[in-house]
Amino acid sequence: MRRAPTATVPDRDPSHGRVGKLPNWGAAPGGYLASPLDLLRGRWGRLTLRPRCAPNHPPACRSAWGRLAAGLLASLLFAGCTSFGEYVHNGFKVGPNYVRPPAQTSPDWIDSSDARVKSDPPADCAWWTVLNDPALNGLIGSAYRQNLDLRAAGARITEARAQRAIAVGTLFPQTQTMTISALESQISQNLPIPFPQNFDLVTAGFNGSWELDFWGRYRRAVESADANLSASVEQYGEVLVLLLSDVASNYVQLRTFQQRLAYARQNVEIQRGSLKLAETRLKQGVSSELDVRQARAILWQTESLVPVFEAGVRQSSNALCVLLGMSPIDLASALGTAPIPMAPPSVALGVPNDLLARRPDVRRAERRVAEQCARIGMATADLYPALSVNGYVGFWAQNTHELFNGDSFTGALIPRFNWNVLNYGRIANNIIAQDARLQAVAYDYQQTVLRAGQEVEDGLTRFLHAQMQARFLDRSVADTARAVELVKVQFEGGTTDFNRVFTLQASLTSQQDQLAAAQGNIALSLIAVYKGLGGGWRCFQACGGMPAPCYPPEVETVPPPPAPELLPPPPPALSPSGQTPVQVAHHVAP
Repeated sequence: MRRAPTATVPDRDPSHGRVGKLPNWGAAPGGYLASPLDLLRGRWGRLTLRPRCAPNHPPACRSAWGRLAAGLLASLLFAGCTSFGEYVHNGFKVGPNYVRPPAQTSPDWIDSSDARVKSDPPADCAWWTVLNDPALNGLIGSAYRQNLDLRAAGARITEARAQRAIAVGTLFPQTQTMTISALESQISQNLPIPFPQNFDLVTAGFNGSWELDFWGRYRRAVESADANLSASVEQYGEVLVLLLSDVASNYVQLRTFQQRLAYARQNVEIQRGSLKLAETRLKQGVSSELDVRQARAILWQTESLVPVFEAGVRQSSNALCVLLGMSPIDLASALGTAPIPMAPPSVALGVPNDLLARRPDVRRAERRVAEQCARIGMATADLYPALSVNGYVGFWAQNTHELFNGDSFTGALIPRFNWNVLNYGRIANNIIAQDARLQAVAYDYQQTVLRAGQEVEDGLTRFLHAQMQARFLDRSVADTARAVELVKVQFEGGTTDFNRVFTLQASLTSQQDQLAAAQGNIALSLIAVYKGLGGGWRCFQACGGMPAPCYPPEVETVPPPPAPELLPPPPPALSPSGQTPVQVAHHVAP
């Protein structure tokens, strides 16, 4: 058992054996005095409570009580969550300093042994130029200048920069006001008050309040605002990466739908000729109605693909218009027709660990961890007393003409000591909550790194296998097209029935459509690889890693979006065999 204190304890409650009428620090069983931080940790201090000195007590008693209070204050100042050595090491700030959490990355890519996968650093600046399509280059430049999501991301950077300036302002006197007031009063004469019933007062002065950042609360707030600003810049880069990949993907999809539409219309013409031949042979009595029905069935089936592909062209065009920051128009007609962009057979990826520095979303997630780490220091500072100074200087007088006389000068300086000694349950739980949020955003960061590696691996395997699929389909289409020519000659000569014509024409339609889709998937997969690598945003960055458009013009209202850029007239229509890509007079923004 704990021994009872030897000092006399006044105001003891006999029913409970506890100390009554204690100071705000709290009391432990048996009369021991507990600090708020000891109460927070569930343990008692070793100080004993001594009798309060009466006004007529000797100076020795008051001196002992003063030494006790000073020792208590000194013990409480450094009894919190941060040790004195750590407090000094952190730059006289409580709470933890930020250290980037570890993230798991693979040592190499799964398909690194493939000859088409290069370990060289990826040339991701203007990566879309590897598709060798001037029309795509022009669309990328227009989207960069006109996209509204990108402008919104730039505005959020401006907001974060202003929030940081606000946080920096708290390092200086937090309250600075000028007051001018006039008072004319008439007080009841029936009140027994010692001052005149008629009272006039005119004042003019300045008052301020400055809470000293002794524990680093405001400096931690600046750290948090710095990290938030960096995260906003990285979010701009993330939006830019998504924009570039979306523009390229929708453009490739548009060209793919155009190619599939061209194949479908080509097969419609071939099948119409077969139907006409079947009807002619039926009239001549050398064929049956079955041949005509089969010819019509395959023709209707192929014609049903045309509206599907036309709708795909329109939807891709509409998506591009929105990415360009303008209302949907018939952009496909303005772009004309062109082959599906051809991707190079190989791609340079670097190493997976480079994703930590390359991808803006990974960098943004890491900055969110730093932001939350600083918030723990802000919450920890609430455990400690706040030291502030309030001041006032001004002039007070009864008459306006006497206001600025020397005798009217008034001033006051009020040091203030404030400690939330009864709120440690809330403060401690706030620290726990902030620490839990730190763990959550750290896990989010690690998950973002894992997801980044997955996206690159997914895009890479699709890119490699789509090339193989397109190579086999290209051979299959060539042989099937030749077989269709041969079987048509045999049908005209009567050496074979229409079943073989029906089967081969249906196979050709399907295989040509698959070939166009596979060719489009090669380009789409390469786009996905560069998106996973976080490519493209460096091409538009200015000095210091800051994206160029993150400095919007200083305006009071949001400016209207610019008029969409005019595109050149469409070139001649694309034949199924393909033509030269459209030459669009656009250039990538510097």
